[in-house]
Amino acid sequence: MITKNDVAKVFDTILSIPGMNEPVKIDLKISRKNVLLLSHLIEQGLAVENEDSSLMESMSEEEFANLKKIAEECLQKAGLVELNQKLQTLNQACK
Repeated sequence: MITKNDVAKVFDTILSIPGMNEPVKIDLKISRKNVLLLSHLIEQGLAVENEDSSLMESMSEEEFANLKKIAEECLQKAGLVELNQKLQTLNQACK
């Protein structure tokens, strides 16, 4: 049986492969709806303390910041920054 430590080592090995830190250009055309949903999923995923995800546990603070920046850039390019902020405010009011 594979242990959690074994899985963490595999993820760490994969993330250490030469070239994994090189930037890639992704031409992605998706609807504004999906941009909003993707941004929300990224934010939620980064906020959750998930003990079951060895991949998330192996991420550095810089990698978390980079993912957050990607979500923000997607919102900005789609013109959804203000709408997203208002939705977050509404969501916080419901809690």
